[in-house]
Amino acid sequence: MNRRRFLATTAVALTAATDLARHGLVRAAERRRLKKGIMWATIGLPGSVRDKMAAVRAAGFDGVEMMSHMDVEEVKAARDETGLAIPSVCGAHHWSKPLSHPDPRVRREGIDALERTLRDAQAYGATSVLLVPAVVNKEVSYDQAWARSQAALREVLPLAAELKVRIAIENVWNQFLLSPLEAARYVDELESPWVGWHFDCGNVLNYGWPEQWIRILGPRICKVHIKEFSRKKRDAEGLWKGFDVRLLEGDNDWPAIMRALDEVGYRDWVITEQGDSRTQEELRDLAERVDRILAL
Repeated sequence: MNRRRFLATTAVALTAATDLARHGLVRAAERRRLKKGIMWATIGLPGSVRDKMAAVRAAGFDGVEMMSHMDVEEVKAARDETGLAIPSVCGAHHWSKPLSHPDPRVRREGIDALERTLRDAQAYGATSVLLVPAVVNKEVSYDQAWARSQAALREVLPLAAELKVRIAIENVWNQFLLSPLEAARYVDELESPWVGWHFDCGNVLNYGWPEQWIRILGPRICKVHIKEFSRKKRDAEGLWKGFDVRLLEGDNDWPAIMRALDEVGYRDWVITEQGDSRTQEELRDLAERVDRILAL
């Protein structure tokens, strides 16, 4: 074989291999049937609710995770006009009025806020709400956070069952539920199908590995947050700088994470909570990066 024929043959082979690889990625994404959304608080574009939703739709997202305590009719109108789904609603007051607070009056306000979040979700057609259930600190011990928050959740679970909206607990830096085994135990002790987990892949990287959590939490997972984190940046520049990295450029082992989601049979939404997207181009780039992750 002469050099010209060799190069031509090689080029054809490489093209075929690329096409097969691309086809395989597409097949992987289709097999998973996961829809992609974005968290409302991370949309940095200016404009009305409708304007932002239109930008999200144009970028290629299927839905948006709204915040609670917004103008419900305005949100519903924007949802209907843009064709976006609202799969989840994040509580707006669970940090300021945690269910673990030492003051019973604050805990009651937290319960009221959670009930409003559930009603917002039902109005939007969402299937779950995101809840930070408790905060451990100098004034609130671990066991107090556990007991108080579970007592509050037991009070609210009948409403969740009535509305058919699950309460999804998120793993965040609240010094509470720091291992997947106790995270599973916390949910199981409530003995209700209306409570589960909103698992955040980025938050857990500071003290664990997402794929391990996913396999242990399994069917308890209601929703998944797609977010990146860099341990290298954390160590060099400070804890919160770990989030200052784009999707696919941090320490998440996305192929392992996707395999774990496949293994536990996850078939719901992945919602990105990846910093502020201030332009249409940034939104589009973010959507494309989520697509790449889903195809791994």
